[in-house]
Amino acid sequence: MAEPDPRRRRRAQGALETQVLSALHTAGKPVTAGWVQEYLGADLAYTTVMTVLARLLAKSAVTRRREGRSFVWLPAADEAGLAALKMHRVLDGEQDRRAVLASFITTLPEGDEQVLRELLDQAGDED
Repeated sequence: MAEPDPRRRRRAQGALETQVLSALHTAGKPVTAGWVQEYLGADLAYTTVMTVLARLLAKSAVTRRREGRSFVWLPAADEAGLAALKMHRVLDGEQDRRAVLASFITTLPEGDEQVLRELLDQAGDED
């Protein structure tokens, strides 16, 4: 059996989504899938970019609107929202969410722990 070409390594799950979202944030304005493809470069096919954008749209991570005959794409959230999406992705990939959250909380620096407590209190007040 032939050895896989090391130049054709698979990306980590979600890595391409993160790259596409980062590209949209960098653009700072609505851009086409072609722009994203060109920005990311390498050997990324246009259809791959479109597939990733469609998946991100299904996850409500991006929005799109028609301009002429094509769509332009925007991130649905700011950088903090992007970080939150990454955190959700990690949690969704774990079987024991409670253990992951417990481990995360117990390793927070004191200042971050206090911020988290305040945010949880505020969220509880809104219910």
